[in-house]
Amino acid sequence: MKFCAPCLLGTEGLVAEELKELEFQHITAENGRVLFDTSIEQIPRANICLRIAERVLIVVGQFRAESFENLFESVKVLPWSDYLPKNAAFPVKGWSLNSKLHSVPDCQKIIKKAIVTSLSGVYGVNWFEEDGPIFQIQFSILKDAVTVMIDTTGAGLHKRGYRAQSNEAPIKETLAAALCKIARVRDYHTLYDPFCGSGTILIEGAMLANNIMPGYRRGFVSEQWGQIPTEAWQRERTRALDEIKHNTPFRAFGSDIDACAVELTHSNAVKFGVRKLMTLQRADIRDFAPQTEKGTLITNPPYGERMADMQTARSLYRTMGKLFADKRGWSYNIISPDEEFEKIYGTKARKRRKLYNGMIKCTYYSYF
Repeated sequence: MKFCAPCLLGTEGLVAEELKELEFQHITAENGRVLFDTSIEQIPRANICLRIAERVLIVVGQFRAESFENLFESVKVLPWSDYLPKNAAFPVKGWSLNSKLHSVPDCQKIIKKAIVTSLSGVYGVNWFEEDGPIFQIQFSILKDAVTVMIDTTGAGLHKRGYRAQSNEAPIKETLAAALCKIARVRDYHTLYDPFCGSGTILIEGAMLANNIMPGYRRGFVSEQWGQIPTEAWQRERTRALDEIKHNTPFRAFGSDIDACAVELTHSNAVKFGVRKLMTLQRADIRDFAPQTEKGTLITNPPYGERMADMQTARSLYRTMGKLFADKRGWSYNIISPDEEFEKIYGTKARKRRKLYNGMIKCTYYSYF
């Protein structure tokens, strides 16, 4: 059975690594998504354990379509009754890029009509109340290649459940997890973030280091379907709890010039049970003073589109370049959309990786 794990651009390889570690099969990374094979009984494991993917989708069909007639007929012959019960609610959404079928609303209508026609032939009715569990249909059309899927996740996988509020410029949980993965955060590391904001990087780092699965405390839409045994969900949550590492030497130090941000980090860390691993304080970046001999620093410093904001951001970059000493046992990992970052920071990075923070193209600079 084929599945799709959409992800932020630039993180496809990381998601493929996660899927391999989770023992899924036939993993193929593409732009913005990773395809893999598993059984429907493994949907709980994918949803509970994936840190960097955005959601988990069942791939119902893949085909080419250059006309609405092609689209209708290709969707209609797919085995929809294998997935959708008679009372299923099945809204349709998706996107189209560089394709002859460029009207998304028209594609939605055609796909919906095709599914109704398919189900009518099986269930013997022409009207569906759609008052049962939700089976969100998603489609993508790229260069006339169509993929039609069913979402098993519901609210995106970045919704861990600890961040009810955030500061003005939050970094997505899935991207923060990717930053920690790239920086190779381990259970014996000391993690620093001097622009901690709502604490996302610190919390994701603590979860990764201590093997805390990101989805074990939340629910998923496919739990309501009735097709996946309740025991499968219980078994995966129990496994996740059993595999948490306790009493590791991992520590995290977070600071921010904004006292409200520090309090928000405290609150969010408490919600996910990792506050005891952290030391938090209100502090200006100019007063950055590491409390350990070794450390892994990961940060998303403030930046802005306007000239005044950009000048402030670049002043911070210069300060960081002077403060972050090149010494054994330390690595500094900074994400920024500023193409002049290295020049302003004062040193060329040892490694660079292109990533997207939402729709903003960024580079992740690593110094070690």
